[in-house]
Amino acid sequence: MYPTEFTPYLSFIGGIIIGISAIWLMLFHGRIAGISGIVKTALFQEDGRVWRILFVVGLVLGGAIGFHLTGFSFSYREGFPLYLIIIGGLLVGLGTSMGSGCTSGHGVCGISRISPRSIVATIVYLGVGIIVATLTSSMFL
Repeated sequence: MYPTEFTPYLSFIGGIIIGISAIWLMLFHGRIAGISGIVKTALFQEDGRVWRILFVVGLVLGGAIGFHLTGFSFSYREGFPLYLIIIGGLLVGLGTSMGSGCTSGHGVCGISRISPRSIVATIVYLGVGIIVATLTSSMFL
């Protein structure tokens, strides 16, 4: 198993910032902060491309600023087969398209709007993630 660091204050601050960003986007653009949808339409649609690209750049810059201010960064699993990472990323992209949204759109924005579809989608995302992580945890230790 990989050790984790319990960071309640940083997690709380990050959650507040994500919430403020989602509210800001809804108030000023009338859009839900679903990251997969924002990225997909930024790549494949002309209309509204600029704000979508700026939103994604803001995500990256926010992480960089957070690292600079705190020195805390995430660790990744070294030695994990690259082909599985690529397959996993493609499956996540396919799943978000099939599910009409990702965990940020359904989990953060949908649940806060008490959307039954988003609540079910989030339960399915988390349930499948827990099952897959449990089944594969011993495969790549």
